[in-house]
Amino acid sequence: MSASMIDWNVAVQTGTRLVRPGPQVSHEEARQVVDELRELSRLAQGHVLDFTGIQAERDSAPATIVDRPGWIRANVDGFKVVLEPLMEQMQERRGTGLLSGGAGGVMVQAVGSRVTGMQVGAILAYMASRVLGQYELFLPPDPSGRAPTGRLTLVAPNIVQVEQELGVDPRDFRLWVCLHEETHRTQFTGVPWLREYVQDQMTKFLLASDLDPGAMLDRLRDAAEAVADAVRGGDSSLIDAIQSPEQREILDRLTAVMTLVEGHGDYVMDAVGPEVVPSVQQIRARFQGRRDGGSRMDKTIRRVLGIDLKMKQYAEGSRFVRRVVAEAGMDGFNKIWQSPETLPTHAEIKEPADWMNRVVGPRELDAPPEANEA
Repeated sequence: MSASMIDWNVAVQTGTRLVRPGPQVSHEEARQVVDELRELSRLAQGHVLDFTGIQAERDSAPATIVDRPGWIRANVDGFKVVLEPLMEQMQERRGTGLLSGGAGGVMVQAVGSRVTGMQVGAILAYMASRVLGQYELFLPPDPSGRAPTGRLTLVAPNIVQVEQELGVDPRDFRLWVCLHEETHRTQFTGVPWLREYVQDQMTKFLLASDLDPGAMLDRLRDAAEAVADAVRGGDSSLIDAIQSPEQREILDRLTAVMTLVEGHGDYVMDAVGPEVVPSVQQIRARFQGRRDGGSRMDKTIRRVLGIDLKMKQYAEGSRFVRRVVAEAGMDGFNKIWQSPETLPTHAEIKEPADWMNRVVGPRELDAPPEANEA
């Protein structure tokens, strides 16, 4: 069995060493935040189920509340579940060559795995101080034999830090964040094929990478140019630079589904309504200002890692959902979850009418009232 291409222990050690500490709170305050986030995640789940109309069973497990190092460890566990089997396949496909056995190959790989482990750790350290919560799709096997679909995780220090920076009502903000993340839990528990579809597309994306040394060198040159362009203020990202043509096609499908689920989460957290989150409009306005701001260095890192692309996805996906629900109703929108074929393409997300014509059907859209010819 070949060694891992990423040293995951190094990734965790690097990430937890580099991550910045969260806001200073007393033990009692921290305990209160954790208790309230658990309670609000349960409350949000009921609101999301009622509002979206997705037929999902209520999950009795509250959100898992973590600190920044805990978020790093959880993500490394998820990466291992997805990437380890793929790395085995990729190494087998490499066949003979510099990385394929022998003392020299083992040495190159040992050094390489530590370098990539440090890189993964550094990226996770940066992300761990920004992420408010996530629905973890890929979990290590459960020793009890129960295979959970996923786990809802909230990063308590980040939620507290952002609510303090924005000067918003803490309970409202915490419930608002829970509404977004609980929407993801509802999507993936209520739509049985969705998790497998996402994992299948991710697997295909990673296995479609060019392993030819010449092509790999070209990709590395592209990546170096992307970093330089991002530092200059351009729009390049590493994600764009390291794709083969086949990967671009798969990434289009992956981007479309992730834009949909993130946009749906953003739509629900705002649309559930002021009766649930009274200060929702103030929170959204201030939060959007934070998303758009940051130092020049922060903006550069966001561009290089493709985070700005994710922000655009939220906005694009939310626009798509708003438009479809407005014209076809929630039942019309929920046809999106019928099968992979009813998901919108990347192009349809930009043109919701095309998706509605293809999936909802023109007759089911709200027809304009007939003119009164009195």
